[in-house]
Amino acid sequence: MIKEDGTVIHFNNPKVQASVPANTFSVTGSAESKQITDMLPGILNQLGPESLTHLKKLANNVTSQFKQNEDEDVPELIGDFDEASKNEAKA
Repeated sequence: MIKEDGTVIHFNNPKVQASVPANTFSVTGSAESKQITDMLPGILNQLGPESLTHLKKLANNVTSQFKQNEDEDVPELIGDFDEASKNEAKA
């Protein structure tokens, strides 16, 4: 089951009971909460339009954070390194 915040309740070997006249379903078994990204690509065929939209937003956030971190890690170059290496070769 996919929750609105993007986490997934994943059941290993679920048991399902249903009462169709009462429109009631019961899922039992061992459950884990996982991030939707941990379940990919195996659940792509199970995602509905809402989940795909959430997944696209999540992917955009990750790529924009990566670009920001990438820019912060690279310092600006100051000075002429070729000149410094020429002086080092003479010494």
